Amino acid sequence: MPLQESELVSETPPREISKERPTSETEETDKRNLLIIRPSSGWRIVDLRELWRYRDLLITLGVRDIKLRYRQTALGAIWVILQPLLAAGIFTFVFGKVAKMPSDGVPYFLFSYAGLLAWNAFSSSLNNGSGSLLANSQLVSKVYFPRLILPLSTLFSTLVDFSVAMGMMIVLMVTNHVSPHVGILLLPLWLLLVLLLAMGVAFMLTAIMVSYRDVKYAIPVLVPFLMYASPVAYSISAVPGKMRYFFMINPLSGLLEAFRWSLLGTGHLEIGYLCWSACCAVVAFVMGALAFRSMERRFADVI
Repeated sequence: MPLQESELVSETPPREISKERPTSETEETDKRNLLIIRPSSGWRIVDLRELWRYRDLLITLGVRDIKLRYRQTALGAIWVILQPLLAAGIFTFVFGKVAKMPSDGVPYFLFSYAGLLAWNAFSSSLNNGSGSLLANSQLVSKVYFPRLILPLSTLFSTLVDFSVAMGMMIVLMVTNHVSPHVGILLLPLWLLLVLLLAMGVAFMLTAIMVSYRDVKYAIPVLVPFLMYASPVAYSISAVPGKMRYFFMINPLSGLLEAFRWSLLGTGHLEIGYLCWSACCAVVAFVMGALAFRSMERRFADVI
C-alpha cells in the first residue's frame, strides 16, 4: 500500500546547530595566547626587551660558534695564543730591529703583543659579525627572531679568545718584570669601546652584504690596511708631529694607545683624542644598529 505524503514527513523537526558565541573568558584567553609579529616601524636602535626574550638563542648561538671554531684542529685553543705570538715576533723584527722604531721603554715584543690584543678583539668582532647573516642564511629565511642576535652572538668567541690571550699577556709581563699600575682598572672600558666600534661597523656591513656580496670580498683587503694605519705595531710617538693630527682621526688610534697605556704604562693619554675615539665608537654603534634595523625587514626576501 503506498505511503501518503503526510507519513513521509517526520513529525520531529530537524535539530538546529547550536551557534553559541564564546564567552568573554575564552576570548581573553585566545588574545593572551596570540602572538602578532609586525615589522618594526621608525628608526629604533635596539629592542632590549625583545633581545632579552631571545637570550637563550643568543647564548646557544654564541656557544655553538665557540665549539665549531676549533673543532677538528690539532692545537685547538692554542691558536689563540700562537697567532698573536707569531705576529708580535714579526713586528719585533721588522719595526723594532730593522726600522728601529721606539717602544716607549718596554721590550718591543711585549709592546707589539699588547697592541695586538686590542686589534685582534676589533678585527675578530668585525670579521665574524659582518659575515654572520650570510653564514646563517637558512636560519634567517625560515625562522623569526631578532636578526641583531646573529652579529651579537659572535662576541662570545671574541671574548673567549681575548681572555686566553690576556692570560699569555700576564705571563709575558711577569717574565719581563713589568708591573701593572692603577690604569689597568680602565682596561675593560677601552675593551668595551673597541667592541662598540667594531660591532657598529659590523652591523652596517652585514646589512649591506645581504644585497651586495662584493662587501664580503672587500673586507679581507681593507682590514689589513686599517691595521697598518693604526698604532698596533708601533707607537704614536713614532708619527711625525705634523701628521699626528690626521693620524688620530682614526678612532682606533686613541683606543689602542689607551689600551697599551693601561697594560704597560707607556705613552700619554691625550684626553681630547680619547674623547674623540669614544664618541666615534658610540656613534658608530648607534648608527650601525639603526641602519641594521631599517634594512632588517627585507633580509629574509633578499638573502
